[in-house]
Amino acid sequence: MKTKSSSVLSNSFPILLLIFLAAAASVPQIAMSAEQPEQAAPAAQEATVQIVYLDRPADADPEEFHIRTLAPVLGSEEKAKEAVLYHYKHAASGFSAKLTPQQVEELKKQPGVLQVVPSQTYQLHGPGAGTGTMNTFSLV
Repeated sequence: MKTKSSSVLSNSFPILLLIFLAAAASVPQIAMSAEQPEQAAPAAQEATVQIVYLDRPADADPEEFHIRTLAPVLGSEEKAKEAVLYHYKHAASGFSAKLTPQQVEELKKQPGVLQVVPSQTYQLHGPGAGTGTMNTFSLV
């Protein structure tokens, strides 16, 4: 025979379970929202690839000049060598490197730096673009 108190408890159990699950589900969301402002700050200082154009003296070795220009910003020639991705030596003098926004601002103040711009990749639009096929023209 069921007592009145056990009947009330069994009828309210699904409601209590639902309330508990709803409260438990909201705890991770509250924790994640508290962490988001901290995660956003380092993203602003994330290094991106930059193209650095220089006014290099004619008698200076291009790669050495690039490293000497970047070393004061990064703290050493070793760090500068590690940061440089490519040296431009023929049509223009410069280099590409992964730099934070703060490093870009410091580099712009270095003697011989003409311009620092973010590296960009452009996609050509047209038939076959983005499909991995090459567009060719027949010259017959």
